[in-house]
Amino acid sequence: MKITIVEVAKRAGVSKTTVSRILNGNFGNATEETVMRVQRVIQELDYRPNSLAQGLKQVKTKVIGIILSNLLNPFWMRVLEGVEDTCRSRGYSLMICNSNDDPAIEEEHIRSFRLRQVDGIIINPTAVNSPLFQSLIGDRYPIVTINRKITDLAIDSVVMNNVSGAQAAVEHLIAQGRKRVAFLVYPMQGVSPRVERFEGYKKALSNHGIEIQAEMFHEIEEKKGEVQKLVKHLLTSENRPDAIFSTNNMMSLEVLAAIKETGLRIPQDIALVGYDETVWSQHLNPPLTTVRQPAMQMGQLATERIIELINSTEIKEPQMTVLEPELIIRESSSGTALAT
Repeated sequence: MKITIVEVAKRAGVSKTTVSRILNGNFGNATEETVMRVQRVIQELDYRPNSLAQGLKQVKTKVIGIILSNLLNPFWMRVLEGVEDTCRSRGYSLMICNSNDDPAIEEEHIRSFRLRQVDGIIINPTAVNSPLFQSLIGDRYPIVTINRKITDLAIDSVVMNNVSGAQAAVEHLIAQGRKRVAFLVYPMQGVSPRVERFEGYKKALSNHGIEIQAEMFHEIEEKKGEVQKLVKHLLTSENRPDAIFSTNNMMSLEVLAAIKETGLRIPQDIALVGYDETVWSQHLNPPLTTVRQPAMQMGQLATERIIELINSTEIKEPQMTVLEPELIIRESSSGTALAT
């Protein structure tokens, strides 16, 4: 049964006019408590005005919403720089939300953006809300995913070539004489960059005739201290690695702390390559070899595409833009491993 604005007004205890004003972003004549109550009822009933359901919203707000997974990660600051610069140059405002990689929070932010009638959404998606994204596509609602792929949907996206980035990192370590390269990753669980970086790792080993050893692959809970604990155990084991490939810049900080605790030297005793270039990578001792991702360009391209979708009067074929990473070689991965 289709929910009507009359039912929303009745449930919220307000007039149809009040609901209509709030739907159109006109909050001036309503108290904050009333606005929140109406929005809550709209979410509970999953009410969508006809104009939204058909993707034919007449009044544009000139606002774009962006939902990211972890605002503590420096990578996303560079992405946001690209998004904000492009929004500003094109006359758009930006609303920023953080999902903390929680599908429920992600869904809440998406519904909130739609209620506020933002013109389109850029999102680094979780891996479990495919039906919600399918609904957005069906409504012809402008959306662009970044960084992560939703593999079972035809959706506009801007992503990185994670396979080639990881492969370049591991092949560099092998070229330095490293044969026991530990691969560290947060839970893959269908998260495309993590899965693809593992593919790149396997590809590099295979290309050099190196067998993948189970004790060199480690999927680690994304919880503070877990990486450091695991790496300390690895580095004090009998068959310790001679190199570590860390697939996340926040992870790399814990790897460095663990190496320091064990008293091993970088790169003489253990080589290290991280993923994502940061402002601090070159200032570490020794400077850290990293895979640089064009994060700012990702933000720029995603914003240009979402604005194109917002202003289009035709249904456009979804596009996937793939950006190439670059290996930045520094002292943390140089030299040949010492015999152990």
